[in-house]
Amino acid sequence: MKKSIINDDGNFSLILHEEINSRKQQINLQEIKHLSTEDQNLFIEYGIADTVKTPYKNVIHAFEYWASKTPKNIAARYQNLTITYKQLDDEATILALVLKQKGIKRGDKIGLYTHRSIEMLIGIIAILKLRAVYIPQDPRIVPKKMLSEISELSDVKLILTQSNYTEKLNFFNSNQLIQIDIELEKEIYKNLYGNIRLINHVNDDINTSCFILFTSGTTGTPNGVEVTHKNLCNILYNAPGNLGIAPGVKVAQILNISFDMAAWEILGCLGNGGTLLIREKNIEETAKQANVIIATPTILTTIDAELCHEITAVAVAGEPCPVILANTWSKKCNFYNCCGPTETTIVNTMKKCKANSYELSIGKPTPNNTVYVLDNEKKPVKIGDVGVMWAGGDCVTKGYINNNDLNKSRYAKDLFLKEESMMFNTGDLGRWDENGELIHYGRIDDQVKIKGFRVELDAITKIIENFSQVKRAVTLKHKNFLVSFISLTTVQEATDTLVNNIIKAIEKSLPYYYVPSEFKFVDELPKTSRGKIDKRKIRTSYLK
Repeated sequence: MKKSIINDDGNFSLILHEEINSRKQQINLQEIKHLSTEDQNLFIEYGIADTVKTPYKNVIHAFEYWASKTPKNIAARYQNLTITYKQLDDEATILALVLKQKGIKRGDKIGLYTHRSIEMLIGIIAILKLRAVYIPQDPRIVPKKMLSEISELSDVKLILTQSNYTEKLNFFNSNQLIQIDIELEKEIYKNLYGNIRLINHVNDDINTSCFILFTSGTTGTPNGVEVTHKNLCNILYNAPGNLGIAPGVKVAQILNISFDMAAWEILGCLGNGGTLLIREKNIEETAKQANVIIATPTILTTIDAELCHEITAVAVAGEPCPVILANTWSKKCNFYNCCGPTETTIVNTMKKCKANSYELSIGKPTPNNTVYVLDNEKKPVKIGDVGVMWAGGDCVTKGYINNNDLNKSRYAKDLFLKEESMMFNTGDLGRWDENGELIHYGRIDDQVKIKGFRVELDAITKIIENFSQVKRAVTLKHKNFLVSFISLTTVQEATDTLVNNIIKAIEKSLPYYYVPSEFKFVDELPKTSRGKIDKRKIRTSYLK
């Protein structure tokens, strides 16, 4: 879509009529008729992304393409081990046959309870070769009780794991529990390598489920989100979501396997022909060798950009990104600030940032997707006004498993597209800026009342993180006042001067009631297992 630009005579040239008219053909104009004509056009221009043809229907098609085209290329490296695309394809095929003998078929749910490893990759590919659905969890950090609950909620038919976790998984039928590392060492499989294939599925349904990811849930009860191959192929194999990954490109695998962004690392790499660098304990050691890093901002702050000499692309999501962090990395590589909950498949908006930005947007909807900024009645707000962001298009997942009430409250029929589809309430606040990009105003949950006034907590945090001395910050409501927690870039005493300068900056940009009553400096803000700031832990550790 061409943007409106200023001509030499100073007049705005309108978006090409045929382009607007083409997009209007997709829209139920009745649903936006209350907007001005200009805002109707901008609603369409800004919110409806380009339609592109996705190169694969299924993520396993993408992997198998590269396994046949570049069989000798290194698919992954872990510790001192490497595995080529051909070797990974062979071992996954053998494991898939073992699963088939156990009765696993298309659509069955498989628990993949492993740590980051080559066995993890073999398990993923094996499950997907049968068009089954994997549920990833790391048994090192997930309590046994939760693993049992997830297995039951998902109706897991079989569990793939590693030999050091079998005791933790003794709640499950041992006949349907396979230790990948032990199984593939059996002599009976040695003569099969390179000589066996599964039946090719040429008529794959793009709406076939790929995996189920469990979000923590605000009540502490995990919610399983069912993600399809169509959802994934759209973000992983179209630009800009493919992040330039191609043969020879090294992708860091640093995230927890139960986090949706880990699928961006793993399936994004293996489906684009790259080489996956699976980290051990030291994240920075892996990052230094990588061309592509996908991370939360909190994790990225632990990596020194100056040490990453081979970096070409970085994408962050999962929480607001500090402007200083974006500016630091934008000077070295293509840096993308992204947004999107698990329910909209990893991310559904992306922004390639420029160095020396003052304010970060989260960009525009990615191809084949839409974003609508709506009020509480699901009506579009005026362009430039703040509202709730609803996501539509190919990114919208199947929904929560076994939770119809939650599905009804968060998913809805897309009111704006003529084609039958769904949209999802992201729970994020945003507005369109003058460049047709989304400015993120935090979660609806992060809107609080202080002294009778509505306060958006992320607005405070953004200002604090603009100071070069600040590494990460978070602001919370405690009783009836605000507290900001701050970690600094270097180990040093927090000075009264820094606090006073922060207060002045907040007062300059925001109403007086936004100024926190207290600032607490900590060495490091606690992180969740997925690499985000752990607000629950901050509350229990620092607030009484």
